[in-house]
Amino acid sequence: MGRLKVFIIGLFVASVVIAIVSGPIQVDTSLYIKTLVIYLTFTFLYSHLNTIFKKGNVTLEYGISYGLSIAMFTGPLGVFIYELIIRFYTYFQRKHTNTADEDEFLHTFYNIGAFALNHAIAFYLFHSLIPYFGNNTIGYWALIVILVVLINFLSDIYLSIVLHSIGEIKTLKDVFDFMIQRNVSDTLKKAVSNGLLYVFLIEQRWDLLFALFVLNYLVSRSFMVKSQSIQHKMERDRYEQMAYTDFLSKAHNRAYMNKIMNELNQSGEYLSIVVSDIDSFKRVNDTYNHTVGDQVIQSFANVMKSYLNKDDYLFRSGGEEFTLILRHRTYDESVALVKDIKQGIENNSVQAEYQSKRISISCTASFGLYYFRATESINIKDAYSIADDLLIKAKYHGKNKVFKKNGVEDVSIYERYSDEVEKKA
Repeated sequence: MGRLKVFIIGLFVASVVIAIVSGPIQVDTSLYIKTLVIYLTFTFLYSHLNTIFKKGNVTLEYGISYGLSIAMFTGPLGVFIYELIIRFYTYFQRKHTNTADEDEFLHTFYNIGAFALNHAIAFYLFHSLIPYFGNNTIGYWALIVILVVLINFLSDIYLSIVLHSIGEIKTLKDVFDFMIQRNVSDTLKKAVSNGLLYVFLIEQRWDLLFALFVLNYLVSRSFMVKSQSIQHKMERDRYEQMAYTDFLSKAHNRAYMNKIMNELNQSGEYLSIVVSDIDSFKRVNDTYNHTVGDQVIQSFANVMKSYLNKDDYLFRSGGEEFTLILRHRTYDESVALVKDIKQGIENNSVQAEYQSKRISISCTASFGLYYFRATESINIKDAYSIADDLLIKAKYHGKNKVFKKNGVEDVSIYERYSDEVEKKA
């Protein structure tokens, strides 16, 4: 931490020295004060639009900086005063709102030193190199882009040193990965904004300068609102997924099953409701323990998932009971799929650890399948009850079987009301 403080104070002292030795502000006092007031007003207005994220114990804040244009116009001392004011404004604002980091005061000196130093370097480079880029539009904008890229590079180097000193960055690869996170569009936006602002300052087109600040604010605010809306939707979706997911099997839970059943009820869609149950599951828990039993349940769910399409649903509807809703299939296709699932479970071997030994457990499952069309004539929950009854019959007749019934009205009476059992091979 001592080296970090030395580095930060070094940046700050370097920016102070350059500001002092560079001489007075490059424009007359009244023009500087007018420029400073406008820049500070919009900088304060923009402050709540910055993107903030945590990198370990360090808070990083990203936003478009207008320091380059004021530096090119007023010189190192002018931009140092600008950075000094906005950084201490941010410091006192965070203190007032109790959002300041533990080392916020030190971070304030870092921000003043880093930004003022970089923009002072850009000032000297700009006025030294502009004659070589030609007195034309292309040369001017090429130089502005180069300066912005250089400023970003120097800022990333400083931050990498800070992050390395606290252990958040350890290798050159970490530095590279951190530096490539910058958005190219943000770099171009920063270049265009500062390039135009400098032109407006030189020509003293205050109307255009004011309009550009307002436009940038409106665009940035619109982007922030849209980003927040997307973020809130993602958070809602994540919480909904958590609320509807069984934590053990990662299948949907009973609450989600009820939700989907309500959505599909009376939809007119042809569906297969399949209720399945691990055979003799209690014996697994009694022979081993519940941890092994949990692994059997997880394996069972994974095998079933591997056979399903994206439109199908798998729910954990009870302890070792799972329910499938198969969609966009005929009766024969549904029966064939359930037979394959049954065989896949029978062939699967669950690898688990019990009393410090690796064990292999095989299990079977029974199934009750009811195929129907979700119309007003039959409620989907009634169809579930029929499938559950078929499961009970499969259990009663020896387990590891599929009992099925076709409930579609346009099949023969025999097919519709007779239970068919797939006997164990």
